[in-house]
Amino acid sequence: MRKITLLVLLILNSSLIAQTIEENNINRIIVKFKSSVKYETPGNENFFNHKELDQINEENGIKYIIPSGDRKKGDTYLLIFDSRKDINHIINQYKSINLFEYVEEDFIGTGGGKKATIQATVPNDTHFSRQYGLYNDGTFSLTSATNDADIDMELGWDIETGNQSIIVAVLDAGIKLDHPEFSGRLWVNSNETLNGIDDDNNGYIDDINGWDFANNGKSPADDHGHGTNVTGIIGANSNNNLGYSGVDWNCKLMIAKILDQNNSGYYSWWTDAIYYAVDNGAKIINMSVGGSSSSFTMKAAIDYAYNSGVTVVACMMNENNSTTYYPAGYQNTIAVGSTDPNDERSSPFSWSATSGSNYGSHIDVVAPGSYTYGLDYQSNTNYNVYWGGTSQATPLVAGLSSLLLSQDSSRTPSDIRTIIRNTAEDQVGNSSEDVPGFDNYYGYGRINAYQALLTSGIGLEHNSLKSLILSPNPNTGYFSITVDQNQVGSVYRIIDNLGRLIDKGIITEQNQAFDLSDKPKGIYRIQVSNENMVKTLSVVIQ
Repeated sequence: MRKITLLVLLILNSSLIAQTIEENNINRIIVKFKSSVKYETPGNENFFNHKELDQINEENGIKYIIPSGDRKKGDTYLLIFDSRKDINHIINQYKSINLFEYVEEDFIGTGGGKKATIQATVPNDTHFSRQYGLYNDGTFSLTSATNDADIDMELGWDIETGNQSIIVAVLDAGIKLDHPEFSGRLWVNSNETLNGIDDDNNGYIDDINGWDFANNGKSPADDHGHGTNVTGIIGANSNNNLGYSGVDWNCKLMIAKILDQNNSGYYSWWTDAIYYAVDNGAKIINMSVGGSSSSFTMKAAIDYAYNSGVTVVACMMNENNSTTYYPAGYQNTIAVGSTDPNDERSSPFSWSATSGSNYGSHIDVVAPGSYTYGLDYQSNTNYNVYWGGTSQATPLVAGLSSLLLSQDSSRTPSDIRTIIRNTAEDQVGNSSEDVPGFDNYYGYGRINAYQALLTSGIGLEHNSLKSLILSPNPNTGYFSITVDQNQVGSVYRIIDNLGRLIDKGIITEQNQAFDLSDKPKGIYRIQVSNENMVKTLSVVIQ
């Protein structure tokens, strides 16, 4: 027995947010000017050349005026004062001069996952075998597991492993930049040189691999751990005899650090990072973070991403109730809950008896998120840490979104959400919660990467597949598929009515026999693919 002690990081309850950030949260507000208001953009001086506004700023001890939100419009600003204020009084004061579309607090949110404290025997099997969320054979060692309670990722990789032209932005606590599992995977800003100058005029100096919004710096290094774990789930190097496998084997990872060392962050950091990611080419944004306050500024940023063709995936958070957290609560995100290795909604997670995957009418889908082994932000060789939370479920969905975009770059955020919803597996969990169709606990179901990636071909019959014949049908389990000579070599997959893969292989002869006599009676689908096109046949076993 080997004891492994992992740092316990409390992040979920607002009362546990680090005192340093909590004490300062009333000296920051965000304002957005009305389009009709005339003002000067502040330079090095803290004034707008608007008499009434500048007087209020001076009276309140303005310390910094910082552009925020959509920098191209230049109408939104973060105001930071030199001392704590009565937040309601100061917001009403700024609203009273009738210059702003809105005035709001710079809210605080946190990461939606937590590192576990464990005492267990280190598994002797391969590291991939720990990743039950990708492939679950029912033997996961840390808790009860159910065979096939996974996202069928190993089948999905038969279809798509990703494209390096797709950029996935991870807005989190940063990453361990020198970890070998990220070697060659970090997005590089080709328009920027490490020279102390903002070469591309995007407002960020030397942002070679992203930006640290928490500390306003060029190096988005992880000083907490949450970000390294989340990023590894999406895009750790795969098939390299090392560590763990990311969902997407080839995408580039743009890193935006929006959480501090206590796993907390201001909304202004989050929204600035969204604009940064979109404006610098990201097509998928993962936000395993959440705050309980809705914000005009953050909603505008989410809508900007959506309208720019960028898919935002966000976590439901982990308080085991129906509280809405943001950005998951906004319409233009994919909101993700968490399941356990036995397909039940995560309740509780291993680190707290009162925790659990949040639920509500805004949830889209669920994915495995509990007991998630991953990369260590303090070591390049330690693979014995695991986390649990909707934070860990969310990057599975973001990774799948990236694969779907690799498969077809014309897909919109709406297309991707629709595919993921429509191919999710329904009624896999608790029978009182996971009811037929959409429900508030599992959404549209647990995601299935294989079924989602097959969507590209369903209904698009390649000419060389039109002559397929299956007979007899119905049958007692014995049947054959007849193909033309040029169809020999096509791939077949047999799927039951629960979406589970029963068999797969190659069509090796023109009249190929099949034996499913040992399978339960019912309807099965036979999918035959050729040149990335798929024809689906139904077979009835009586």
